[in-house]
Amino acid sequence: MSSQFGTLFRISTFGESHGGGVGVVIDGCPSGIALSEADIQVDLDRRRPGQSEITTPRNEADEAEILSGVYDGLTTGTPIAVIVRNKDHRPSAYDEMAKKYRPSHADYTYDAKYGRRNPNGGGRASARETIGRVAAAAVAKKVLATIAPEIEILPWVASIRDLNANVDPATVTFEQIESNIVRTGDPEMVDAMIDAVKAARADGNSLGGTIECVVRGVPAGWGEPVFDRIEADLAKGMLSLPATKGFEIGSGFAGTLLTGREHNDPFRLDEDGKVVTTSNRSGGVQGGITNGMPIEFRVAFKPTATIMTSQETVDNEGQETELKGKGRHDPCVLPRAVPLVEAMTALVLCDHAMRQRGQQG
Repeated sequence: MSSQFGTLFRISTFGESHGGGVGVVIDGCPSGIALSEADIQVDLDRRRPGQSEITTPRNEADEAEILSGVYDGLTTGTPIAVIVRNKDHRPSAYDEMAKKYRPSHADYTYDAKYGRRNPNGGGRASARETIGRVAAAAVAKKVLATIAPEIEILPWVASIRDLNANVDPATVTFEQIESNIVRTGDPEMVDAMIDAVKAARADGNSLGGTIECVVRGVPAGWGEPVFDRIEADLAKGMLSLPATKGFEIGSGFAGTLLTGREHNDPFRLDEDGKVVTTSNRSGGVQGGITNGMPIEFRVAFKPTATIMTSQETVDNEGQETELKGKGRHDPCVLPRAVPLVEAMTALVLCDHAMRQRGQQG
């Protein structure tokens, strides 16, 4: 399986939803970076289940244990292993799913590829795998803080179904986003989004939406054309997350409705003599390389596949049947996906920061 990500700052995640635990091995982290389990725990707490009335009620503390790569509070330059033990797993809730394929889940495709699978909680295809990514990203952010401390990574829930937030990427703050359980930067949309998620859960249904992200303070010059363009690696990172169905950067698909004259970002010099653009329809990336303007992109997440309604399906013996969802699931993944988008962004940027430093000094 391809469970590794990155070139110089490289991670390998492991574990399954209802196994003994999940985690990550980080290779390539520089030595001398201050790191503790508390640094990792902050981000894991933002991702963990059971954190609000609109998320899954699974009760997991998700406590991080650093097994290697840190001595006296500093990274040693050797691989860093982090594990989170599964505590509140209930595999009995998935007995029926051992034979019946859940619609729009990875049950059938895992069987088609490997000839066998772990049906408990989705096994390796579960969003619980992302714990390793979030833990690794906490380390990546510590590295970024030493290379480019001015960088801010700020994702927020931009929409849930047809409810659209109005957020200014230039001024939105972390505190604004984290001030509500939906994690949207628009206080006017919080109640409506919460009500929509609650209504979907009460109906045994689920909702999807989009997350928007701005990265401020990225220097010009990061990115490795032609195959490892910064937007290509961001797209790969985002689309590797569970439930993602789309990625666009800058003007995205809306840019196809503009002419070249309307779409181009004119250059100018600011008061300090720095090259900037008067607009940012490129999303901070040109030719696969950062231009120093904020990176702006959006990620689409489908409605949660597990719904508490009977659906048509087939079983692993080729018989048509029906299946109703069981277990504990998010009626909408968007609020808990915000730290996942942040994590993958940090991993991509950390890797490219190290590659730029290694190649260009």
